[in-house]
Amino acid sequence: MRQVLEGQPRLRAQTLPTASLATRMDGRNRPASSKVKYALALRVGRVGLELDKANYYGSLLESSTVCLGSGPDGEVYAPFRDLLPMVHPNDIVFDGWDISSLDLGRAMERAQVLDWSLQEKLWPHMSQLKPRPSVYIPEFIAANQEHRADNLIRGSKAEQVAQIRRDICDFREKSGVDKVLVLWTANTERFCDEIPGVNDTAENLLNSIQTGREVSPSTMFAVASVLEGCAYINGSPQNTFVPGAVDLALQRGVFIGGDDFKSGQTKLKSVLVEFLVSAGIKPTSIVSYNHLGNNDGLNLSAPQQFRSKEISKSNVVDDIVQSNPVLYRPREKPDHCVVIKYVPYVGDSKRAMDEYTSEIMMGGTNTMALHNTCEDSLLASPIILDLVMLTELCQRITFCTQDDPVFQGFHSVLSLLSFLCKAPLVPQGAPVVNAFFRQRACIENVMRACLGLPPQNHMQLEHKMTRSFMHSEENHIHDPVLMNGKIEHVKACQSAKYIDINGQEKLQHTIT
Repeated sequence: MRQVLEGQPRLRAQTLPTASLATRMDGRNRPASSKVKYALALRVGRVGLELDKANYYGSLLESSTVCLGSGPDGEVYAPFRDLLPMVHPNDIVFDGWDISSLDLGRAMERAQVLDWSLQEKLWPHMSQLKPRPSVYIPEFIAANQEHRADNLIRGSKAEQVAQIRRDICDFREKSGVDKVLVLWTANTERFCDEIPGVNDTAENLLNSIQTGREVSPSTMFAVASVLEGCAYINGSPQNTFVPGAVDLALQRGVFIGGDDFKSGQTKLKSVLVEFLVSAGIKPTSIVSYNHLGNNDGLNLSAPQQFRSKEISKSNVVDDIVQSNPVLYRPREKPDHCVVIKYVPYVGDSKRAMDEYTSEIMMGGTNTMALHNTCEDSLLASPIILDLVMLTELCQRITFCTQDDPVFQGFHSVLSLLSFLCKAPLVPQGAPVVNAFFRQRACIENVMRACLGLPPQNHMQLEHKMTRSFMHSEENHIHDPVLMNGKIEHVKACQSAKYIDINGQEKLQHTIT
C-alpha cells in the first residue's frame, strides 16, 4: 500500500496560546503556555494496492490446464492455450457502442471497479477509447437508465441497424483485423414476446425491423452482426435470439452463442448441485440472495429486467436434477428461489448468499449456507475474453465422420460456449447441459480430438492392473507430453485423424 502526499499545497493555521502546567526541576508546578501550528494537506492522497504483474486469472483458456496423459513421472499437464493455435488476448482490438458518451477513462472512474493506482496507469489508454452511439429503446431497460442515454443512434429501426452495420465495416477497415466478433455486454432487457409474423422467421424479423415493429436493441445488434458475417454472443439473460434471429444465423452460416455470462453465484451452483446429486444426496430447496450496487444492479431493480435474470439463474440445475431418477420423480424439482437487491454502497462487490437444504438417509436433512463476495465485473471480464477466443477457434475447426467424409464446421448455434453461460443456447432438439464439469469436459475433449487423442475418461486403468503395461520400457509414455513448446510423443494410441488448425487450410494426418 502506498500514499503520496509530498509537494502538495497545505492549509496552515495557528492557535492562540494555550495554558498548561509544567513541572520544574525542584518538583514545583508553574503555568506555561505555547503556540501550536497545524498544517493540513489540501489534497487527500489516494491509497492504492500495487499490482505486481498483469495476469488473466479467471480465464479458462489462459489460466487453466488440461491433463494430457501419464508418464514415468506422473500425469502431464499443459495450458489450454498451448493445445491449439488460438488468439492471444493481447492481440484483440476493442471497439464498441454505448448509450453513455463517457470515454472509457471517465467510465472507469465512475464504475470504481479497478483500484485507483491501476486506474492511474490505465488512464492514458482508456481515455482515448470513446464509444460509438448506440440504440436506446426505453421500454426494454429500466427507466433509471435514462440519465445515461446521451449517445444515441437516431432514426428508424432500419436506419439504426444500417448504422450498426456501417460501424462494423468502419472498424474492420480502420483496425485492419482479420475477423470481427460482437458481444452484447450491455444492460439486461425485458423479455421480448415471440410473435408469429413478427419474429418467428428470418424474413419476418427483417420485415419487422423495416416496418418498425417490436424488436429489442440486442436483437437489432444480432441481426446487424449476422448480416455482416460476424459471430454474435449475448452476455445478458434476455431472449435476444428469438426464432427469427436463429433462423437468420442458420441461413448465413454465422455463429451465435449465449446467454448470460456465468461468473459467480451461478457457476458455484452448477458445481455444488452436481456434487450433491452425484453423491446421491437430494437437494430439495435452493435459495439464492444477491445484493449489488453497480449499474447492473440498478437496472435489475426494475421488475421486468429482474424477471429475465431470474429465469436464466433458475434453470441452471434442471439437467442435473433430471440426470438422477432415483432421487427425483418425473417433473420433480427442488424449490428454487432467486432474489436480487440493489444496494448502492457495495458497488461492484456483489454479495451472494445461498442456502442449500437436502434430504439424506433416514429422514435427515443437510443444510449448507454460503457467503460469496464476487467482484462482478472482474469475474466477467476473463469470461468475455474466453468467449471471443473460443468462438474464433471454432471458426477454424472442421471435421468429418466415417459415414460423411465431407468436412463440416460446428452448428451455427455454438453450444460449445455453454461452459461460460448461465442459460446455454443450443440447437433445436439438443440437450441443454448446465453441469459444470460436463461442460468443461466437452471443450477439453474437442481440443483433444483435434490433436488425435481419445476423450479423457480418468479411468487410469494402468494403475489399477495386477500387471500394468506401464512397467514396459516401450510404454513409458503412452499419451502426448509437452516438449520444447510442442506436443509430441504420442504412443499407445491407434491411428487417429485430426484437423490441423492453420488458417483456412484443412490437413488430415495419421498419428503413428
